[in-house]
Amino acid sequence: MLAIRPTCEHCNKLLPNESEEAMICSFECTYCIDCVTTILHNVCPNCGGGFTLRPTRPTHYLEKYPVSTEIVHKPIDMDSFSKLVERYRHIDVRER
Repeated sequence: MLAIRPTCEHCNKLLPNESEEAMICSFECTYCIDCVTTILHNVCPNCGGGFTLRPTRPTHYLEKYPVSTEIVHKPIDMDSFSKLVERYRHIDVRER
């Protein structure tokens, strides 16, 4: 089950369950759509994978399965990330 993390790992923007701006990779690294498109170029800085819109947990399950309150804030070191993004940004996410 997805944790539904509450913020963008880079900019720390709030991304509540109902957010339409939350993006995740296959390991559930969570970033806002602005960071994914303008900074990350659809390359996860943790695994090199791509992103997709994070689903929303149905409200009738929130009491039994609450969303995460753990904030993961790890601003990207752009010097280190620049090599990874140049390596992967032009390769289809299914071929990385």
